[in-house]
Amino acid sequence: MRFILTIISLQLLSLSFLVEARDKIGLVLSGGGAKGSAHVGVLKVLEQNNIPIDYIAGTSIGSYVAGMYALGYSADEIEVIMLGLPWSDSYSDEIPRQSLSYNNKQHRDVYNFALRVGYSDGQFKVPQGLLLGQSAYQVFQLSTGPVTTFTSFDDLAIPYRAVASNIATAKKVVLESGNIDVVMKASASVPGVYAATNINGELLVDGGITDNMPVDVIKAMGADIVIAVDIGSPLVNKQELTSAVAVLNQLSTVLTNNTTLAQKSLLDKKDIFLRPAIDKLGTGDWSILPQALKLGEQEANSKLALLKPLSINDEDYQAHVHQKKLKAKQWFDEFPQNIKEIHIRNNSQVADDIILEHFDVQLGKPITKEALNLAISRVYALDAFEQVTVEFSEAPDGRIITLIAEAKSWGPNYLDLGFNLKMDFGNRAFAFVNASYLMTDLNSYGGRWLNELEFGWESMIATEFYQPIIKEFDLYSRARVGFQQDKWQENNTRQELVNDFYFSTLALGYDYSFDGIVEFGVLAETGDVSVESSSLDNLEYNTYGTYLTFGYDTLNSINFPTAGNKLLIKMQWLNDKYLPETEPTRRDSAQIFSFDWRGAFGFSGHSFVGIASFYTMNNEDDFSVHITELGGFLNLSGYSQDALIGVDKVFAAAVYQYDLGYDIPGSSGLPIYLGASIEAGNIWHADEIVDYTDLIYSNSIYVGTNTGYGPVALGVGYATGGQYTFFFSLGKSW
Repeated sequence: MRFILTIISLQLLSLSFLVEARDKIGLVLSGGGAKGSAHVGVLKVLEQNNIPIDYIAGTSIGSYVAGMYALGYSADEIEVIMLGLPWSDSYSDEIPRQSLSYNNKQHRDVYNFALRVGYSDGQFKVPQGLLLGQSAYQVFQLSTGPVTTFTSFDDLAIPYRAVASNIATAKKVVLESGNIDVVMKASASVPGVYAATNINGELLVDGGITDNMPVDVIKAMGADIVIAVDIGSPLVNKQELTSAVAVLNQLSTVLTNNTTLAQKSLLDKKDIFLRPAIDKLGTGDWSILPQALKLGEQEANSKLALLKPLSINDEDYQAHVHQKKLKAKQWFDEFPQNIKEIHIRNNSQVADDIILEHFDVQLGKPITKEALNLAISRVYALDAFEQVTVEFSEAPDGRIITLIAEAKSWGPNYLDLGFNLKMDFGNRAFAFVNASYLMTDLNSYGGRWLNELEFGWESMIATEFYQPIIKEFDLYSRARVGFQQDKWQENNTRQELVNDFYFSTLALGYDYSFDGIVEFGVLAETGDVSVESSSLDNLEYNTYGTYLTFGYDTLNSINFPTAGNKLLIKMQWLNDKYLPETEPTRRDSAQIFSFDWRGAFGFSGHSFVGIASFYTMNNEDDFSVHITELGGFLNLSGYSQDALIGVDKVFAAAVYQYDLGYDIPGSSGLPIYLGASIEAGNIWHADEIVDYTDLIYSNSIYVGTNTGYGPVALGVGYATGGQYTFFFSLGKSW
């Protein structure tokens, strides 16, 4: 390796004598969010006119484009990479549902408010920003690829600097070494929106606060002539300052523009200032990237009279380009090198073995930037970290990856909230509020203690201790106790029923995959069933027995899936004892089998969903407290929630959904589904014979979307016999 570096250094030295002595040109790229592709347009014109760049510096999105160019990518290559990235993903750090573990999927479905709140050491805790910046970091990592950590950015193909701001001191920080992906993220972390990035003990945020167009930085690097590109936002007029958000945005713009004006005053007569016509473009609308790029080209072409004197002849320019490629060869040629070692810098309680298992990078083989991005995502999907990043270093016979996992700063105890509302715009409405307090890392094996509360139409209070038996989390034990009240609203076939009962469960489980569990356990219940507005005595009962559960879940959305499957099979062997005051004690044994499945696939905005549910009980009596329900959104939609109850159930549905925003240019990315369903099913009581000619047919038409408060749907359902409902659903419906 040293021999190769020596040869490259000699080549660079010889090339430096071939290039005619000239003024050194520095390029400064300002911040401006999605308008940053204008910088690429400027670079394309500079390359077309043989204008070399000797130093480059940037702030925020400017630091991204500058960093890519400094690494050795051409303007055309940056255009392809930048316009192909999922920039909108950087506005969300939510782990996709399909990437979560099986248990975490079920937890999120219930606690559907997107909160990040913890409680420990006698105080509530929240992250430093609305977003953690993990997605933003991974967007940058997808751009740069697995480059090494640099001891100096002077070693890049073009010497490079990025500007950030120390949020504790409000001072400018010039970043000149380190992990270039993390540096880009720090320079672009809007305070309050993204959490600050910790580099060398400093909490760093967007450099636009202190220096949005770092002319002083590029001059300090040695530039004789400066080309400065400003894509900052203009101030809005007073008629547009109609809200607190607008005023705060204006304040941010004032601060940024003031730093730009201060830096602009440092430009000399020989320096060149470019201001593309991007004032009407937004900083957060990434659909404008092609438009902003063209505006950057137009501005540079309009200033060719000023830029042309900086051009050099073809021979010298090709030597300059070749010199850049030779430098870049040092890390670009490392991309295919085999991974020799993986080190873990683990600042959490999650075992290293678990992190390595999910990172799943094979030694002795090279890794692409796409594969690396997926590996980082798998670790982050453990939902135990605030940040997961990687660093690369060189070894004589390969490359070393250091994986850095930072625990959630608001942990290790977490508060979660959920809300569920279902109504049919008649006299039926069902509302639930859920709250949980989860304590994690209770022991070296990752023990967790979950406390839950539900109140509203029905209620529940429970506590559960979950204990992995081995550190790899494959085998676990679970103990749960609590009180629950189930209710079935009065309708034209029954009076209101209430079941109040205490329950306990002791289980042994196996996580046979990240997406599935097998669990065997024992259970016990004691409670009483009452009929509201009735003189009938309460029916007291005691139940004990065993159960076996098989679960598998890869759905990407609980209500509006476009891919994946969710399957739950449960078998129960129960012994019941009923204690009515007016009759002798009755004993009964029951075997219950239930099957619930939902699967989906989609393409080009279209998705198809299948639903199947089956429940049957074999017992010795014509009565049981163990019942199932039908009714509600996509659960026999023509009926209200839980309108039908019994001990045998058959249900199936076929659903078609179309994303109305799929073909709309510049849409926000929030899917709005128009859906229709065909459904069939029924429920039979214990004293009835199951007859499939009794099936009830139903269909529905609805619109719905996924929000930060769970899935929302509004529609109408119609069933045979003239039964229909206008329904609204917020939260999990299945």
